[in-house]
Amino acid sequence: MSTTHKLPYEWQIGLRYTRAGKRSGRNRFISFISMASVAGIALGVAALIVVLSVMNGFTKEVTNRMLSVLSHVEVYDAHGAMTDWRRASQEALRNPEVRAAAPFLDAQAMLLSGDVMKPVLLRGVLPEQEARVSDVTRHLKQGSFDALQPGTYNIVLGSALARALDVKVGDRVTLLLGSGVPGASQDASSNPLPQTRALVVGGIFEAGHFEFDSALGFMRLEDAAGALNAPAPSGIRLRLADLHQAPRVAEDLRQSMSGQLIMRDWTKVNAIWFAAVESQKRMMFIILTMIVAVAAFNLVSTLVMTVRDKQADIAILRTLGASPGSVMKIFMVQGTLVGLLGAALGVAAGVLVAANVDVIVSAIEHLFKVRFLSQEVYLIDEIPSDLRWEDVSWIAGVAVLLSFLATLYPSWSASRVKPAEALRYE
Repeated sequence: MSTTHKLPYEWQIGLRYTRAGKRSGRNRFISFISMASVAGIALGVAALIVVLSVMNGFTKEVTNRMLSVLSHVEVYDAHGAMTDWRRASQEALRNPEVRAAAPFLDAQAMLLSGDVMKPVLLRGVLPEQEARVSDVTRHLKQGSFDALQPGTYNIVLGSALARALDVKVGDRVTLLLGSGVPGASQDASSNPLPQTRALVVGGIFEAGHFEFDSALGFMRLEDAAGALNAPAPSGIRLRLADLHQAPRVAEDLRQSMSGQLIMRDWTKVNAIWFAAVESQKRMMFIILTMIVAVAAFNLVSTLVMTVRDKQADIAILRTLGASPGSVMKIFMVQGTLVGLLGAALGVAAGVLVAANVDVIVSAIEHLFKVRFLSQEVYLIDEIPSDLRWEDVSWIAGVAVLLSFLATLYPSWSASRVKPAEALRYE
C-alpha cells in the first residue's frame, strides 16, 4: 500500500488540489495563480537570505579588518598618561580572559611631504609587544616593523596615507605638531608656529580598512614620546581569548584593576557604525518580509477561487459526513504546501546565491564594467557574504507561517458552504 493512502483523507484531497488541474481552463488559471504565489514566496525568501548574508558578511569583514589594527580592549588612566603601565599590564593579565597586553601612545598630528599635508593618528608602540595584541604586523606591504628601533625616528604608514603623501619606504616626511598635542609648546601665544620632526618611512601596511589605511602611522614608543614630549604612554592595549566577551571583560577589569581607569572595548570604537548596520539589517528584514507577505497572501485569492470551484466537492464531502473542521484542513493543507514549496525553492536559490555572491558580483562588474563598492565610502572594496543557518531558519519559518495564516479565511469560508445550496445547480 502506498504512503499516500495511509494519510488522512484531508491530506490526500489537499495534495490533489495542490497539483495542477488540466481538465478546464478555470483549473489551469487557478494553478497558474498558485504557481505565481510559489514563485513570489521563493523570490522573497531568496532575496532575504542573500541580503542578510551580505550584511552579515559586510559586518564580519569590516570587524575583522578593524581588529587587525585595533585591540580588543584599551585601558586609559583617567588622569592622563599611564605612568605605571607595567603594573597595569600585570593586573590585567591576571584575568584569565586576557592573553596579552602592550603599551601605546596616541596623538593627532600632521604629516608633510612636499606640498601635501595630511592628518595622521600617530601611535607609539613597542613592535615586539604590539604583535601580540593586533595583527597589523602581518599586513605590511613594504618594509618591516623591525625598522621601528629606538632613536631612528622611523614611521610605518597606512597604504592610502602613503599614496596621498606620495612616499615609499626610505623617503622622508615631516611631522608637524600644533598647540593641541602634547609635543607643542605650553604657551601657544609665545610659540604660535608648529614644532616639526623629520621622520623616515620604515614600512607601509594595508589592513584593508580605509579609515586606518588612510590616517594611521606607527612609531617606536620611545621616539613618539620624545617627539610628542609625552611623559608616559596613553594606556595599554589588551588581546582577549574571545573578542565577543570584550564588553564583559572590560567591566570585570574596571572592578579588579587599581586606579581610576577608563575601559574602551572594540565595540565602542565604532559604536555608531555598528548600531547603524544592525538597524539597517532589521529594517531590511522587515521590508523584505513584506515582499514575502504579499506573495503569501496571494494564496488568499488562490484558495478563494479554489473554494468556489470546488463547492460541489465540498458539498459531497459534507453529505458523506465530513465535519467543517475537516473541510478547513483540506484547504489549509493546500495553502501550507504551497508555502512550503515556495520556502524550499527560495532557501535553495538564496543559499546558492549567497554562497557564491562574490563570484556573481565579480562577473557582473566585469561584464558591465561597473564597480559596486568604493573603498573610500564603504571601507571595503568587495562584497562579502556570511551565510548563517539561523537566519535561513527564521526566514523559512516566517514564510511558512505567513502562508499558513493566509489559508485561514478561505478555509473558514469553505467550512461554511451549505451542501444543499452548493448542489442546487449541479
